[in-house]
Amino acid sequence: MKASDSLTIRGKVIRNRITMAPTVKFDYAGPDGKATEKHIDHYRERAEHGCGLICVEATAVSPDGRFWTNHMGLWSDDQIEGHAQIAKACHDNGAVVIVQINHTGISGNPELGTVIGPSAVPTRDPKVISKELSIDEIHRVQGLFVRAAVRAKKAGYDGVQLHGCHAYLINQFISKKTNLRCDEYGGSTENRARFGSEIIRAIRKECGEDFIISIRTAGIEPDVATAIEIAEEYVKAGVDMLQVSTGIEWEDDSLKEEGEPYNLIVKLGVKFHEHFKGRVPVSCVNSLYDPSVINYLFENDLVDLVDLGRPILADPAIVEAVLEGKPYVRCYDCPNCQYGPFMPHKCPAAMRRGVKFE
Repeated sequence: MKASDSLTIRGKVIRNRITMAPTVKFDYAGPDGKATEKHIDHYRERAEHGCGLICVEATAVSPDGRFWTNHMGLWSDDQIEGHAQIAKACHDNGAVVIVQINHTGISGNPELGTVIGPSAVPTRDPKVISKELSIDEIHRVQGLFVRAAVRAKKAGYDGVQLHGCHAYLINQFISKKTNLRCDEYGGSTENRARFGSEIIRAIRKECGEDFIISIRTAGIEPDVATAIEIAEEYVKAGVDMLQVSTGIEWEDDSLKEEGEPYNLIVKLGVKFHEHFKGRVPVSCVNSLYDPSVINYLFENDLVDLVDLGRPILADPAIVEAVLEGKPYVRCYDCPNCQYGPFMPHKCPAAMRRGVKFE
């Protein structure tokens, strides 16, 4: 396999195996959650440099499910037009584009509304205990995801990605640390995956057979075997692609560094690829700054796609570096990424390549 090989999912031809990972631009949106010219230009630039699949940043399905008021949304029809412009900018430059839809759950901001979750547990503010969702409320929140997906299709996106990791709501349902329920949404692996699986089935019903449904899922929760069991439930529900990252718990001592040129988070994607090979495409992510390592993953058939976050923020030309050996500016791997929340967004690598920051 080569990075330049195409991949077809749901009839959509992805021109190469490089994916832009969803990374939130915290100072681009306003309280209305609408996409802005900054968003459109940002994703257009990555498509222009040849990225095969672009996953637009975490987009809230509800105003109270945001990180903060500068978090883009798809909870209202008024937000469709801005997303349509992002989708068009990507399509005009040859990229397949999906949007990640998310609810923060117990990781939410209490200033935006009641913090909800699968169970009543401490939140990021230990003094705030989340409100346990009733069955009716679970169905209401699932409906928020489905309606956001319908809006995404109306906007022209090729599909959606469910944010099922990084301690957000879908992840909270699969983790025994945050899901203490004893009903059909708690206990067994199948039950803990039910929240996400039902959303997948409902999106397929509403958005049709040509709509890509991806999920960014935890590769270890609390161990790799359990995380794969959870992913199996998503695959049974009809998910088209697994994008593997981290979750809430990490208690698998068997996962060790064994001289690979990539880290343990990337190794989670490699493990998933071994399991799902030939059934569902799997991508990996995390600290993949060097084109030689990215190409190593493909040349040794270790994953189906590679997600680039910080490296493609630092310089979208990394795509051309991987595919054609062209020069690029390498991410400096700053301890606190300048593109992260509440940072000044003055990425030194981007500045080196001439980006002007306000």
